[in-house]
Amino acid sequence: MSIRTNILLRVYLAFGLILLFALAVVVQMGRLQFIQGEKWKAMASKMSTKYEIVEATRGNILSVDGALLATSVPEYELHMDMFAGGIYEDKHFYGKVDSLADKLAQLYPDKSSTQYSRMLRNARKDSARYQLIHRRVTFQELKQIKQFPIFKLGKYKGGLIIEQKNKRMLPFQSLAARTIGYKNENVNNAVGLEGAYAEYINGENGRRLMQRIAGGVYIPVNNDDEEAIAKDGADIISTINVNFQDLAQKTLKKHLDSIQADFGTVVLMEVATGEVRAIANFTRTPEGEYKEKFNYAIGYEAEPGSTFKLASYMALLDDKKIDTGTLVDVMHGGPYQIINPRNGRVALKVKDADDEGGVISARRAFEKSSNIGAVKLINKAYGSNPSAFTDKLRSWHLNERNGLQIAGEGHPFVKAAGSKHWNNLQSLSQMAYGYESKLSPLQMLTFYNSVANNGKMIAPLFVREIRSMGNTIERFHAKVINPQVCSPEALAKVKGLLEGVVLEGTGKTHIKNKLYTVAGKTGTAQIADGNRGYGAKNSHQASFCGYFPADNPKYSMIVVISNPRVGLHLAAWVAGPVFRKIADRVYASDIEIKHKAPAHFVGNTTMPKVKQGNLAAIKKVYSHLGVKPLYASANAGVDTSAGLPYEENQYKAGTVPSVKGMGLSDALYVLGNAGYRVGVKGAGVVTAQSVTAGAFTPKGTKITLELQ
Repeated sequence: MSIRTNILLRVYLAFGLILLFALAVVVQMGRLQFIQGEKWKAMASKMSTKYEIVEATRGNILSVDGALLATSVPEYELHMDMFAGGIYEDKHFYGKVDSLADKLAQLYPDKSSTQYSRMLRNARKDSARYQLIHRRVTFQELKQIKQFPIFKLGKYKGGLIIEQKNKRMLPFQSLAARTIGYKNENVNNAVGLEGAYAEYINGENGRRLMQRIAGGVYIPVNNDDEEAIAKDGADIISTINVNFQDLAQKTLKKHLDSIQADFGTVVLMEVATGEVRAIANFTRTPEGEYKEKFNYAIGYEAEPGSTFKLASYMALLDDKKIDTGTLVDVMHGGPYQIINPRNGRVALKVKDADDEGGVISARRAFEKSSNIGAVKLINKAYGSNPSAFTDKLRSWHLNERNGLQIAGEGHPFVKAAGSKHWNNLQSLSQMAYGYESKLSPLQMLTFYNSVANNGKMIAPLFVREIRSMGNTIERFHAKVINPQVCSPEALAKVKGLLEGVVLEGTGKTHIKNKLYTVAGKTGTAQIADGNRGYGAKNSHQASFCGYFPADNPKYSMIVVISNPRVGLHLAAWVAGPVFRKIADRVYASDIEIKHKAPAHFVGNTTMPKVKQGNLAAIKKVYSHLGVKPLYASANAGVDTSAGLPYEENQYKAGTVPSVKGMGLSDALYVLGNAGYRVGVKGAGVVTAQSVTAGAFTPKGTKITLELQ
């Protein structure tokens, strides 16, 4: 083959290879464009866009009377696109930037007008498309900002980028704060109702498409948030009554401060429904202040002391081991000693706070909270078969949690006879008066509430219902723990014992009230100091648990206070006043309770003296008080349907009304509506008026009233 032919072959081969390579490139380009095009487009889109979570507005938590306990308010974060359509040209931006800076400085004085102007100008030079303007902007502030120079051009031309956040707010601040709970951004498990009902409250988050721009910053693709559809959370209707909650917190805090206790808790519950109307918890800080740091009512398990005697006596009465008149020797307060038969040593020494005497009735032993009486009665009844006693307690589910609607309930502990924790010489006796068992305050209240509720034990409720967009989606009712804790006969006797404590026993001085009856039990327990036992330090826990009005119970309540440093440590002195003050106010403010107001009429000849005025209001008050008319037959044509003589105060137009017997506010109202000016002398009830009632007197005339 000639050299020329060889060269031509090589040229053709090279050309063929080039042509083949070019063809391969064309094929690959076509493949990329037509076959894999969608794949690579999607990848490119992912590299420049992303979806951002849009937080749903969390639902409200309301009180049982409709007040907002927790709510979410909108809060905004503002950014600015420095090259929006309306300010793309420099003359439009620089002509208004200083005016915008002035307005921002007036609203947010954290920066001067000069500093704001410099920030905006520098952002313009840096071609910022997502410049932060301000965080935590309120709705009212946002309305003002939208009218600022540049921003009032609109969201597309003015460059204002608005991002909504949700801020949780407690309108009543510390009121029931621990029960309401909270949610931290970096903590999964929230506290209180916020945590227990997060599934409902949180709602469902939406999402917003964000696009990456220069500098790696993401901005919303669509400012209308068409894709950011979030489902708002449902509302929680709690059982808390705002007024009762405020009363409980203020009363407890004031008393704790006066006696310098370590902590205290109060729970007020409605008997029939189990709904918790108020729950207060305060802990003493090292600085001597009281703050709500832990929910002692539901999470604090401790030996209850003498409030547990209710369980002991209920068991005795239900098993017919004793009657209320059964006699027991309380040995003038003791000590009563239990001797170990193996070595003759004292295994347990029991004392009473008071010397009630020698032989007394079981009823009196309960009223005066005799430890010796409880121990002797229990040992005599169950000493040969302690399982009968512990099984009874456990049949009432005292060893089980109530299954509350919020997390943190303590684990109750009630020993079983023969268990590894059982001490044959001590356990039965100790349990008789409230030791070697542990219950939280709310668990103890649940047991007492069963007595008030005619033997029906129900679990406490903190949430009544869940609503979405005003519609009830779930309604809660109390779970029945035990339909009948004891026989009706035993229940009636137990009620009598609890009433006796307040009428003639340890609660007589600090809790007894002349207007309504209270049933309950005091409890003073020495606090063990770890492994060092009860003698290491002299600290006590005081409590009172009961219900009112005793003859027709509406509310049950427990007060527990730990380690008071000032005054006596006895429960009646420490816990009693708190119970009494709260119960008094609750009783007085609840119009559904049939109040028995004492009325003293000598010979029943005259009605109580009242001010005239708003007779409709008087009529309603008298009706609730049960006051009846005395001489209805002598009041011809008078409406006595409300239980008192009732007659409208009528007068002719242009004549002076009679205001004698009225209070000042009513008199001013009547004369003012009639068109007269009023002068006042004295205070009290109107006894005289300068112009005779019924006289034709021009409007605008001054009428002087004398009050005394």
